[in-house]
Amino acid sequence: MTLNINNRDYSFEAEVNMPLLWVLRDLLEMTGTKYSCGIGLCGACTVLVNGEAARSCSIPISAVLDKKITTIEHSEPNSLLQPLKDSWVENDTPQCGYCQSGQIMNALALLTQNLDPSEEEIELGMRGNICRCGTYPRIKKSIQQVAQKNREL
Repeated sequence: MTLNINNRDYSFEAEVNMPLLWVLRDLLEMTGTKYSCGIGLCGACTVLVNGEAARSCSIPISAVLDKKITTIEHSEPNSLLQPLKDSWVENDTPQCGYCQSGQIMNALALLTQNLDPSEEEIELGMRGNICRCGTYPRIKKSIQQVAQKNREL
């Protein structure tokens, strides 16, 4: 099988019902995407599938064979991903950091759809990504900072 991940094709052998998360982590050694709840509720495993936030722990690879997958490892220069990563560091957003790759990927999906979200739109768009350390105010601040910088461009 072949998957397009971060604008590159990867070939591997796996069962068609294997979750995307395990292909990424175990077969392709892309360990930035994290395992947590295993049932798609916490958001730690969030990646983008055709630009939409998706929980990789509950998506079989058969469902994404013809789609574009973006992970936290993506490094496209004209993407909002690097500004989000930079903002996360600048605002000291993570505490333990475990959920943060999923948080960033969900924020990327949000900003890709809405470059100027209101505070309420950020809260709504990020709902479902759980941070056990409670860094939600810093997450929101980081997203607002990237949105502000986009407005200034």
